[in-house]
Amino acid sequence: MESICPIDQRCSHQISALLQPPSPLHVQEYFEQLISKRQCHGIKVKQDGVFGKGVFAETDFEEEQLILKDQMLVGAQHPSNKIDCLVCGYCFKFIGSIEQQIGRKLYLKTLGVSPHYGCENDSSDEDQDNHYVKNHHNPENGASSSSTSTNPLPKMALQSLMNGELSLPYSSRFPLPSVVSCPGGCEEAFYCSKSCAEADWESFHSLLCTGEKSESLSREALLKFIQHANETNDIFLLAAKAISFTILRYRKVKASHLRKQENTAPSILGTSDLSLLLETWKPISIGHKRRWWDCIALPGDIDGSDEAAFRMQIRELAFVSLQFLKEAIFDKECEPLFSLDIYGHIIGMFELNNLDLVVASPVEDYFLYIDDLTYPEKKEAERITQPYLDALGDDYSVCCQGTAFFPLQSCMNHSCCPNAKAFKREEDRDGQATIIALRPICKGEEVTISYIDEDLPFEERQAVLADYGFRCRCTRCLEEEP
Repeated sequence: MESICPIDQRCSHQISALLQPPSPLHVQEYFEQLISKRQCHGIKVKQDGVFGKGVFAETDFEEEQLILKDQMLVGAQHPSNKIDCLVCGYCFKFIGSIEQQIGRKLYLKTLGVSPHYGCENDSSDEDQDNHYVKNHHNPENGASSSSTSTNPLPKMALQSLMNGELSLPYSSRFPLPSVVSCPGGCEEAFYCSKSCAEADWESFHSLLCTGEKSESLSREALLKFIQHANETNDIFLLAAKAISFTILRYRKVKASHLRKQENTAPSILGTSDLSLLLETWKPISIGHKRRWWDCIALPGDIDGSDEAAFRMQIRELAFVSLQFLKEAIFDKECEPLFSLDIYGHIIGMFELNNLDLVVASPVEDYFLYIDDLTYPEKKEAERITQPYLDALGDDYSVCCQGTAFFPLQSCMNHSCCPNAKAFKREEDRDGQATIIALRPICKGEEVTISYIDEDLPFEERQAVLADYGFRCRCTRCLEEEP
């Protein structure tokens, strides 16, 4: 039976206003302000009536030149990746020390901690009707390598690494920011600095913190929401961040308006002013297009005759998630945000526009450095480090993995012969999207990236791109089309 969300009926007028596409003028103003704020002076976002938004070069770019570093609007590390990588919850830089990164990873595994922070145990077969709804927006979901340690180390040695009592040779060559705890007191979010902790608290985390100082309505409901997301699809965590971001912006903007109008009658500013909600919703309104259950790609193991049932199940999954989130952080003045229609559009925005969040691991760099040492320094260093490398196995090189929405990068159109790509350079050690020129790009030329593996044959490329809702008509496809 189809679940009915009463907010969709009660707030239909507000929801319609929120989902109304912004005018071209508002879109242009938004991106011009964003580009100016981020000092990305070499590009411009333009709109045409055919492909929607696009990013164009405002100057000439040379091959391998940096085109753009784009700060995410919303992003999250995959829950399963948190065992392998301790990173800042706001900028996603690695934090602590080489010793802490290695010791923590191995120690958690000796305790039998699973990717979802529970004790590992044998699980029964899942219900046949539910097996295909788990994490289909990212099949790997940031999972660690399946290799396990064949040479477990004593827990005392691992604790000494984590506590800073034991130093590994040459680790000082790879300094990392100290760990800053969550201001709300939870043990899930950590930061590289006080400024990142405060920025995350003010932007997202104050409503989504499970610590004692959390501003959520119910920490118990919040824990249920997080558990449900971890067990089904971590895209819900991104949606929660987007809603929390909008609510917190709404409160901040409203407080500012009230201060400006403190000498006027209170009735001038209503308690649920739709114009304020529209103002704070603008960053999301620029990006959303379709509801999640309408745009999610049909998994390969689902027959076409089962498509309607699959999409209905995805909708039901979102409805269950939304009920947990509503109980945890509901705000009456922002009630339309908790409608299923809005929730579906937010998740759909991530489904269609997300970019993988990847930050290279300094642990991999450290072991490569040891391997490049010359004799006898290498022999002496490996005498100490080799047991840890053996215990880590293939997991020594696991990077920070997650998913994020980048407002400028999301405007870049696809081409099967792109002139740019998302590529992290050696110095790019945070969660920002980095776009590099693949070849010289002339001023006025559109900057394009590939959404897929462009080495696939023509028909396979078109089949994959159909999940994005379009058929590619780039120069290469026009030449290869039968």
